[in-house]
Amino acid sequence: MEPDQGPTLLAIARGAIAEALGESAPAFLAAPWLQEPAATFVTLHLRDQLRGCIGSLQARRPLGKDVAMNAKAAAFRDDRFEPVNRRELGDLEIEVSRLSPLEPLTFEDQEQLLGLLRPGVDGLVLEYQGRRGTFLPQVWAQLPEPAVFLAHLKQKAGLPATFWAEDIRMARYTVTEWRETGVRHG
Repeated sequence: MEPDQGPTLLAIARGAIAEALGESAPAFLAAPWLQEPAATFVTLHLRDQLRGCIGSLQARRPLGKDVAMNAKAAAFRDDRFEPVNRRELGDLEIEVSRLSPLEPLTFEDQEQLLGLLRPGVDGLVLEYQGRRGTFLPQVWAQLPEPAVFLAHLKQKAGLPATFWAEDIRMARYTVTEWRETGVRHG
């Protein structure tokens, strides 16, 4: 990984949002590592409150483009929030998470699945009959117990917290996370 990756990705995210708001944004060189396919999430906070979070679970476009597109989506298309406005731009704290490839989990029942989870390390994707939800590893800070984490993920996917089915599918991933205030590897 390039040593300047985090600051560059954060600047790309902020620049994409600024540009969409009609502000000037810096241009970035097409560094080879920005052209490599990658999956990212961009999370926005405003005064320590979630303000938007959108991302990609699989690497389908170049890293730089994925960050820019997810930054704009988090700012303007997260249906949980009103679109970000110019007044908020300077106060936004931006976080970029680069995801590892998804690792499908094999388990016989919910208890076995819970035993496979690594709190604070794993992001988790739940899929069941067209429903899908994910939590980044950062969500463990609010939901540190595996059973509670899983129950909330089921609800995010539109299922009851107590739901279970033999054909439920799960995959995990890790992230390298950069915030405008530092970097953490997970």
